Amino acid sequence: MHPMLTLLGLAALLGASQGRTDCYGSVSRIHTPGASCQTAKPERLPYCGTRASEKIAEGDLRAMNQYKTIIKRVGERHCVEPALIAGIISRESHAGKALRHGWGDNGNGFGLMQVDKNSHKPEGAWNSEVHLNQGTRILVSMIKAMQRKFPHWTKDQQLKGGISAYNAGPGNVRSYDRMDIGTTHNDYSNDVVARAKYYKNHGY
Repeated sequence: MHPMLTLLGLAALLGASQGRTDCYGSVSRIHTPGASCQTAKPERLPYCGTRASEKIAEGDLRAMNQYKTIIKRVGERHCVEPALIAGIISRESHAGKALRHGWGDNGNGFGLMQVDKNSHKPEGAWNSEVHLNQGTRILVSMIKAMQRKFPHWTKDQQLKGGISAYNAGPGNVRSYDRMDIGTTHNDYSNDVVARAKYYKNHGY
């Protein structure tokens, strides 16, 4: 074989793996009822569900956009959809707007993705790429825990389980339909997925 052809073949292979963000499934294929009324009410919304999730995500869009470049880089590095990272950031910290000096959750949660200081040693500045790397690594570890716990689930089901576990731990996920019972406001993965879909439609 011509050496140039093998190089081209190698480049094609490398190109195929670079920039991928769908290693663990896609939020686009996950059905979700969206935010619970418990989540919507503090946002002063008179409605709940996916409409509420989208409205909250829209309210965070301008703040989110200042982190868009690093969110995309981190998504590609870990092969996770940037829109999902954005969905978690919106839910956890309103893209930083809900934080005081980078901290939330009564001083227990750190940064845009609210890494719990009681379970992890926070890395980097609260709004840095280093921080987003850590939060996304934690998310991936939760998805992998779901792959081990529920090997017969589809990739997308395991992804949704991992999102729920990011909030309440893998032990809280016992079934697909009730995975959010025990998460904050009992809607964590449903709300995050709905917000992520919004961000996916807005360039993430």
